Amino acid sequence: MAERMDERMDEQGADEQDASGGDADNREASGGDTHTQDAPGGRTNKELLLAGELYIADDPELAAEARRAALLSEKYNATGAADPAARARVLKELLGGVGENVEVRPPLYVDYGHGITIGAGTFINYGAVLLDCAPITIGADVQFGPGVQLLTPTHPVAPEPRRAKWEAAKPITIGDNVWLGGGVIVCPGVTIGDNTVVGAGAVVTRDLPPDVVAVGNPARVTRSVHDD
Repeated sequence: MAERMDERMDEQGADEQDASGGDADNREASGGDTHTQDAPGGRTNKELLLAGELYIADDPELAAEARRAALLSEKYNATGAADPAARARVLKELLGGVGENVEVRPPLYVDYGHGITIGAGTFINYGAVLLDCAPITIGADVQFGPGVQLLTPTHPVAPEPRRAKWEAAKPITIGDNVWLGGGVIVCPGVTIGDNTVVGAGAVVTRDLPPDVVAVGNPARVTRSVHDD
């Protein structure tokens, strides 16, 4: 059963993912050269970003949103464990949506924050990196180990557009009751199905179906969660 699931996962193709990463804070300072004029069709870089197309992140509108997120992240990461209500208020201001009984242990690192929604009952351990240039949707009753990274940004493989600072982003979706072990990296465009478990240190480059266990780099399905 696990082999058939793994074959279906492989059929999605290795070309689905490009190099990922990027840090909105590090892209803010541009010395006034915002590249806004490079956006095709008269659209702004934010409009291109939201459409899932190539855009220039070095843009005043995006830089302002990144700065807002950076300031709120600093505030959140400085909150004390003795005042969980204050911590929850800052988290709801930073993120796009937070369900009931969510716990996110600081430090937390985001690009914009407003692209992230977290379902009720979810626990995210220390040091999560949630780069939300595209939407990040985390379901209910999810568990993240420490140091999990969800990376939506992607960059052209071709050298010239990458040198010209074009980039894009693909959304990430984590289903309900998923468990990501410590240090798991989820690449752009990936969806992980409900109840799936991903072993510590795995790199998830392609979609994972529901109800499976996946491990390794790249992550591969090894069995069903129901095999026990």
